[in-house]
Amino acid sequence: MASQADGTEEERRDMELQAVSIGTINPHNAQITLARYDPDWPRLFNREADRLRSVLGEEALRIEHVGSTSVPGLIAKPIIDILLVVPDAADEPRYVPQLEAVGYVLRIREPEWFEHRLFKGPDTSINLHTFSSGVTEAERMLRFRDRLRDDDAARDLYACTKRQLAQRTWRHVQDYADAKTAVIQEILDQPAGRTTPDSAADAVGE
Repeated sequence: MASQADGTEEERRDMELQAVSIGTINPHNAQITLARYDPDWPRLFNREADRLRSVLGEEALRIEHVGSTSVPGLIAKPIIDILLVVPDAADEPRYVPQLEAVGYVLRIREPEWFEHRLFKGPDTSINLHTFSSGVTEAERMLRFRDRLRDDDAARDLYACTKRQLAQRTWRHVQDYADAKTAVIQEILDQPAGRTTPDSAADAVGE
């Protein structure tokens, strides 16, 4: 049985995530399912990118495939992560109605974290991450993607860490994502080729 302290911490975390979510969130309370790399993932991204360009026009300053599904050979949750850069993510009337008109659903609004907005797609399992032009987090996502694409050692370390973390039971999928922060920063801080899978246990606190 969980202690009262554990229950309080869970309640605090639930409230924290609910505060930035649109709609009721339900705890995951399970392990994370990772899939082998699927060569069809780039096609799914390209289809979404074409749709976004047709809907948003010049409002879409940049559309990029990011996250693990954008890295050939890497295991991933089978959800296509997409980076959408707009002039001002906080100015929702400029782009949200157009997205909603074709079936995208706004699920997360985080004014205090780079004005991040997250949408789910109309017919494909995606996370559409929307940021304003010039936001450092968008550039960090691209830098990490490119590092994993180009550096076998970094990609192996990240895959090893993901496998270890995915075996745990997570109340929220976001908690799993947050647990990868340390290894992501380690990879970004190290020179290319200097990271090794041997440090994965340290990255997940084992």
